[in-house]
Amino acid sequence: MFDIKWIRENPETFDAGLARRGLPPAAEGLIALDKKRRAAETRAQEIQTERNALSKQIGIAKSKGEDASDILAKVSQSKDAQAAAEAEAKDAEQVLEEALSGIPNLPAADVPDGEDESANVEIRKWGEPTSLDFEARDHVDLGEGLGHMDFENAAKLSGARFVVLSGPLARLERAIANFMLDLHVNDHGLTEVAPPTLVNDAAMYGTGQLPKFAEDLFHTDNGYWLIPTAEVPLTNLMAGEIVDDDRLPFRYAALTDCYRSEAGAAGKDTRGMIRQHQFKKVEMVTISAPESSDEELERMTGCAEAVLQKLGLPYRVVVLSTGDMGFGARKTYDIEIWLPGQGKYREISSCSNCGDFQARRMKARCRVKGEKGTRFVHTLNGSGVAVGRAMVGVLENYQQADGSITVPEVLRPYMGGLEVIRKA
Repeated sequence: MFDIKWIRENPETFDAGLARRGLPPAAEGLIALDKKRRAAETRAQEIQTERNALSKQIGIAKSKGEDASDILAKVSQSKDAQAAAEAEAKDAEQVLEEALSGIPNLPAADVPDGEDESANVEIRKWGEPTSLDFEARDHVDLGEGLGHMDFENAAKLSGARFVVLSGPLARLERAIANFMLDLHVNDHGLTEVAPPTLVNDAAMYGTGQLPKFAEDLFHTDNGYWLIPTAEVPLTNLMAGEIVDDDRLPFRYAALTDCYRSEAGAAGKDTRGMIRQHQFKKVEMVTISAPESSDEELERMTGCAEAVLQKLGLPYRVVVLSTGDMGFGARKTYDIEIWLPGQGKYREISSCSNCGDFQARRMKARCRVKGEKGTRFVHTLNGSGVAVGRAMVGVLENYQQADGSITVPEVLRPYMGGLEVIRKA
């Protein structure tokens, strides 16, 4: 969400930011909507002032014993006129807010320009792509071969894009999630949170999922939304709050189930666990003071990288171009792990700085302790990391020629000391 006052004062800068996103100019239209709203508000205030003056005249007339019926009629008319002006102002404000809520965040100055992912820029790599002396199998062949990854029964229960894990693979998923949480809490100092996974309209609006991306979400018949990521409840913990600057940053981590309809991904990644309707993810959210958010983005990305380094999964970090960034982000790093079964890097984490974009929608502010003025906080979110995709990475990078999977050393304490997962 944007401050319309800032757009009025910086129309060219605003339109230039939209152009970097591949969008047409919008400042002129938004300013016109705002002008209409302010004109209606001014008219309502002027009518109120006039009525106050008329009310005084009524008192004077009555004190003199004079007939005040004409003045009373004018007061009645002014009430109707004021109500109409206020209604017009309210309607204009709603139209303006709807227009503003559909505009994505403006990219940071150091984000590379480009139309899509082809313009993303690799900034570092860790580890070398896993080299196998046999033909690599993908996670579906490996999981089904082990007898513990069942897409057929999942489809019977729920349809496509679901999976049933059992035995050591179910435990492996749990082990990866618990390992991540322990790392983030014990080593990285994040506060673990167990939030609701059903939220209301306001929470979805606050982080930018509504109204623009409703079709990508699951909605219950009694008004709740299933979260697409724990970013939604974690970030909204700050909704409507004002905190002292010296309490920031707040750094959270949560393990939740996540739900996405994948409405815009028809025919994409239909095989396996890469893109599912329901999946587990450890999410990181940071609420920071404005001047600290760039530093916090680097820190958050480092937390996600630490997970992959301890798991021994080769990865690379890319900064997303203006045409590939998410709706609410001003800058995003994607972390992509190497998958031998696909022979390429695939995204496992996105870490984004949203600036004050979400905070304006949520009315989340901070202030210097003891001072009256406030400013909007900055919000950041990142996968720390997607549990299912991490398991895909473990299966494909630690596969053996006979189809068994070596358990990474860091996960063995969570697996009861199990070193190798073999066929059932």
